[in-house]
Amino acid sequence: MPSSIFDVIVAGGGLVGASLAVALGRGGLTVALVEPQPPAPVTSLGDAWDSRIYAISPGSAAFLESCGAWQQLPAERLTRVETMQVFGDEPGARLEFSAYDCGLRELAFIVENGRLHAALWRSLRESENVTLFSPGRCGALARGLDAATLTLDDGSVLASQLIVGADGAESWVRGEAGIKASAVPYGQLGVVANFAVGTPHRETAYQWFRRDGVLALLPLPGERVSMVWSTAESHGRELLSLAPEALAARVEAASQGVLGALQVVTPAAAFPLQLQRVAQLVAPRLALVGDAAHNVHPLAGQGVNLGFRDARELARVLAGRGAQSDCGDYHLLRRYERARREDILAMQLATDGLQKLFASGKVWLQRARNLGLKFTNLPTPLKQWLVRHAVA
Repeated sequence: MPSSIFDVIVAGGGLVGASLAVALGRGGLTVALVEPQPPAPVTSLGDAWDSRIYAISPGSAAFLESCGAWQQLPAERLTRVETMQVFGDEPGARLEFSAYDCGLRELAFIVENGRLHAALWRSLRESENVTLFSPGRCGALARGLDAATLTLDDGSVLASQLIVGADGAESWVRGEAGIKASAVPYGQLGVVANFAVGTPHRETAYQWFRRDGVLALLPLPGERVSMVWSTAESHGRELLSLAPEALAARVEAASQGVLGALQVVTPAAAFPLQLQRVAQLVAPRLALVGDAAHNVHPLAGQGVNLGFRDARELARVLAGRGAQSDCGDYHLLRRYERARREDILAMQLATDGLQKLFASGKVWLQRARNLGLKFTNLPTPLKQWLVRHAVA
């Protein structure tokens, strides 16, 4: 017999899984969250800057506020992105987005992973409807007609109407459920580091589509920026091997000195990049969210926002189930899948297409992509659509 019974079990307590568990708990459902490695408490983070930085859309920020996490973040560690400038690999190929021109206060917020994760876990611990099994590891998954059970490696047996896989790109839950996923490595690394700048960034995010990859500099509080350089593995390893002064000089040159002299404040790190498509987002008594459901190239900075939109939509579907009391009913879960498919597919096509377009050495494609940037920079409906989609 199960030792504990819940409405929903969420496997994975990263940003997306934690936000979903909080949202479901606030909606009145009883939730078990299983996570092998709880995050470090905010008191242990000190003043150092996190090398993992996210551009959080206003829509995601509103969702996180509804979870009680956003308001816990210290204002001095947040930065609004008010303008974004995108450059091609030819002179004059440029695209600019302005929050003011779009009738918005900001295009995004720049947030450190560690502080956001800690804030979400504080909300988890404060929720009367969420029970934490952490550290806890999944051992066995079984799904029946009326319920699903998850056995942990310590022998605990949890039962629920629905199990949600929020356990990352290599999702154990997805594998146990037999849901197929196709991963296509880009042969690239995302190299990250933080820098002090000599010229104020003025709340502007910069991105260069270069022939050696995509370089982004995102504004941090004070005179600092966070770098993400998506580049070939060989070039990425070279960047990682550079001394701090040499790395700063390399990034300063690649960014055309737009932010003046740079100085490394957080050592460089890297992660491999891939496109991953999943055959289905739901199965009877099971749903996938976040990286368990999709992986996209980081050039648009939308990966974590896709995950938050998964959590937001699944919470909305379950809250609006009406007379259908069974959270794991397959027809109910299909509403979630149908609602998310278009958004996920659009982001995968856009990021994968841009990556291939700017990675190509063909002359006619080089001309086409730079002309495309110039055209999109005109006040067209396409530009407005891009902004609306990015801030959702």
